[in-house]
Amino acid sequence: MANKSVIKNVNEHVGESVVIGCWVNNKRSSGKIQFLQLRDGTGYIQGVVVKSEVSEEVWNDAKSLTQESSLYVTGIIREEPRSNSGFEMTVTGIEIYHLTENYPITPKEHGVDFLMDHRHLWLRSVKQRAVLVIRAEIIRAIQQYFDTNGFTLVDPPILTPTSAEGTTNLFHTKYFEEDAYLTQSGQLYMEAAAMALGRVYSFGPTFRAEKSKTRRHLIEFWMIEPEMAFTDHEESLQVQEEFISYIVQSVLTNCRAELEAVGRDTSKLELIKAPFPRITYDDAIKFLNEKGFEIAWGEDFGAPHETAIAEENDTPVFITHYPASFKAFYMKPHPDRPEVVLCADMIAPEGYGEIIGGSQRIDDPALLEERFKEHNLSMDSYKWYMDLRTYGSVPHSGFGLGLERTVAWICGLDHVRETIPFPRTLYRLYP
Repeated sequence: MANKSVIKNVNEHVGESVVIGCWVNNKRSSGKIQFLQLRDGTGYIQGVVVKSEVSEEVWNDAKSLTQESSLYVTGIIREEPRSNSGFEMTVTGIEIYHLTENYPITPKEHGVDFLMDHRHLWLRSVKQRAVLVIRAEIIRAIQQYFDTNGFTLVDPPILTPTSAEGTTNLFHTKYFEEDAYLTQSGQLYMEAAAMALGRVYSFGPTFRAEKSKTRRHLIEFWMIEPEMAFTDHEESLQVQEEFISYIVQSVLTNCRAELEAVGRDTSKLELIKAPFPRITYDDAIKFLNEKGFEIAWGEDFGAPHETAIAEENDTPVFITHYPASFKAFYMKPHPDRPEVVLCADMIAPEGYGEIIGGSQRIDDPALLEERFKEHNLSMDSYKWYMDLRTYGSVPHSGFGLGLERTVAWICGLDHVRETIPFPRTLYRLYP
């Protein structure tokens, strides 16, 4: 009797008969031989059906199979060096579960809108499956890095009465009789958790009601937000570069086949090892002016500016010490230059933009109170946040990593919409 297996584990069953639950990814025939391209979610394998070696019923069942039909296939696993997986199956039996008719996504080219309307089916394609496997590996590496480096996972709320950076781009809702918002960041709550646990991180969905249609933006996305007590700006930068290096090397180690499936040039990823170069905002302005960009000190960078800076490096680069005028209220001023703050954005290479934003946080209660007034923030709403400075304030720092931008960069994708199973963009809430 055949043992049940999955395609990923067929290397353990060479010479044995196994049964695999799978779908038909594609098929072709050559006279008296049919070649079934099979997938089961864990991988791909070719099933070879030889007319002279199977019953007439099995042969006819194989002939009737269509793209995305589901079946249980039984066969002998053998090594095949010419196969991408290194293995092949000689089919001996077929049990059709469901014959698919008129599968909408065919091998021909389809437009983006069509594919997004059929996202629930597009996920089955070789490339899209590979992206999701890489995404899962990135998530695993993120958690492993923090879990083995003294961080505790803490879950902040998704419904909040206030925002981390103002309510301009938040989704408003009603929390019974009160106003509430879908979170754009768990950072403020993670600061509270860091005062209890020392080093913490959160991993959850965040929402930005920005009417943006760029290839870097999603409405709903996932953020990883570590916060560290007794940690200054410099220490935080070191954690960030070690963290990113760890993620990239984990993907290179565990997802070679998937990186190949998405067409990624892995030689570029091999270069991603800490430490990363740094450039101050001041020097970045000078560099951009020399490159012909008309940008004055005090203006924020856009995608073209970040790309120009990134092109000078093969690894991510930190841009540090931005002007306080356009940064968040909680960022600590530079002790010698209060017009700039102790912050940094990590810009990914190859034009993928900012993947991390972080800073040392203000720990002086008087200064934080000033910032509340400057930003017209309600002291009543943020009293709990002030308490963190009133009762045992310490130097602390943190940052946020955007998961989807990181996946896009590591996979070499043109658009973040392919980095999440069901993307929410400006004009898309279906499926």
